[in-house]
Amino acid sequence: MSMPRVFFYVQHLLGIGHIARASRIAGALARDRFDVTVVTGGLPVPGFPADGIETVALPPVVASNAGFSGLADSNGVAANEAFLSQRRDRLLSAFRNCAPDVVIIEAFPFGRRQMRFELLPLLDAIEKARPRPKLFSSVRDILQQNRKPGRDEETVALVRDHFDGVLVHGDPNFIRLEETFPLTFDIASKIHYTGIVAAPRAALPRETFDVIASAGGGAVGLDLLQAAKAAAAILPADLRWLLISGPNLPEADFASLENARPGNVTLARFRKDFPSLLRGARVSISQAGYNTVGDLLQTDCRAILIPFVAGGETEQTVRARRLEALGLADILPEASLSPQIVANAVKKALATPRVAKASVNLSGAEATAAIIRSMTG
Repeated sequence: MSMPRVFFYVQHLLGIGHIARASRIAGALARDRFDVTVVTGGLPVPGFPADGIETVALPPVVASNAGFSGLADSNGVAANEAFLSQRRDRLLSAFRNCAPDVVIIEAFPFGRRQMRFELLPLLDAIEKARPRPKLFSSVRDILQQNRKPGRDEETVALVRDHFDGVLVHGDPNFIRLEETFPLTFDIASKIHYTGIVAAPRAALPRETFDVIASAGGGAVGLDLLQAAKAAAAILPADLRWLLISGPNLPEADFASLENARPGNVTLARFRKDFPSLLRGARVSISQAGYNTVGDLLQTDCRAILIPFVAGGETEQTVRARRLEALGLADILPEASLSPQIVANAVKKALATPRVAKASVNLSGAEATAAIIRSMTG
């Protein structure tokens, strides 16, 4: 008997959180004997998807502004109609070639509205396919809250008309979807909570650092890293620091971090052993992205969170406040970040007794595969 075929679309525009989460889910599906094809629409990220996963790379687009409203190609040039039409055609061709039993679309229709030029035609192709594949939306537990009237109603209509299920990658005991999507009740029968899609619990690290400051993908983390580097010079020199810039930090910015770097500070672009390093650290300084928080919840490392808020983003602030309420993190505002503020926060964190992590379901990748298996027979 042939393995069920899964066609998994993921578009990351700024950071690497979306592609990292999708890659972990794709891996769990492959381990559960699904034949998985991941369609990526962003810049390549080393290690994602994992080796052995079939990948179709569309001509990449990135966010052309902090509000994610515009699209640009890999050279930063605004994506024109011809470019977007080519992408759409390649996506539809890949769908036809795959002839999947299951389609998973990451974020849409709860997010990624700027990708409707190719996703609405994909929905149409799915509806016309015979046999019609099952269609799932794959979303994180906390959504960007819509400020424009009618957007949530439009999302509900698309879910009702096209989707067989909505895979919510979170633990309802930590946060429920209706807290950031008020019309959840209208699609309640299609909601499936999976737990947080976290990396497997890492082994203890081979080297340890007292403080780790990380910027996720790196596209918007320079201020955090600069403040952390300067804070290291303020605090005692026997503290060992690691700054992880992320692969998308521009080369000139990376060079500026290397310049006049204190001797107790190590700088790296990317560390594959990041979850392991967190287990050995005393303090983590980071944004409040989904994947970083998933890693933190597997350690007793004290977290200092600096939520990303540019362009009206709300998701990371909601997540950070939930962790703060549980006594697991301190929050610093992105707008007023300074070396002294970071130094004071690190000093406080080092003096704060460690607390047991909240009991949060972190096995979301495996649960996602099990849910899809149960709904596809």
